[in-house]
Amino acid sequence: MKASIAKALFKSHSYLEYRKIVSDLLLEEKSTGKEQSDELTNYSHLNETRMNRLEKTLKVSDENIQKLKSLKNGYLWLVISEGWCGDAAQLLPIFNKMASVSDSRIDLKIVLRDENEELMDLFLTNKGRAIPKLIVINRETGGALAHWGPRPKGASDLILNYKKEHRVVDEIAKTNLQLWYLHDKGLSTQEEIIQMMLDLDQEIVQNM
Repeated sequence: MKASIAKALFKSHSYLEYRKIVSDLLLEEKSTGKEQSDELTNYSHLNETRMNRLEKTLKVSDENIQKLKSLKNGYLWLVISEGWCGDAAQLLPIFNKMASVSDSRIDLKIVLRDENEELMDLFLTNKGRAIPKLIVINRETGGALAHWGPRPKGASDLILNYKKEHRVVDEIAKTNLQLWYLHDKGLSTQEEIIQMMLDLDQEIVQNM
């Protein structure tokens, strides 16, 4: 696994670099990834607008900032994403804001799924290449400690329940999902990931 992570890190991008890659492709009416279609380009345009809005409105509470700063160890968050992914557009700004207030406890790097299939296939969800996937890496050892994604539990439950009832994930489901994210304001994602990080950190300290 370490070799796959190392290869991916060599091709990784900062959050700002990732945003620029997506934006530059959109100027050519293209999306990231191997597959190109009007639908994926349209999703990428929508996501660009969402991310711009979220960067201005997202907040990390003082309590959560203190929890992130309380981490005793250093971590790398390696996120697998693509510009057309609606969940990634909702979650990447949260990951970035959390990393930026962590007092250098957390570094954020992003890789594109279709350029890193070897890494993606180590972190499948129900045998599928669902994104975004956040991989927590120990900065000291380079080993993967845990992973999270592609959605917080509330969002996952919404899609699962819709699929059970309608046997498909259609545009109505996708709209409902975006509304869920809008109302949640990133709080569920922050709570889930911070709890995971505190548990990991405590485990490392206990094993020292």
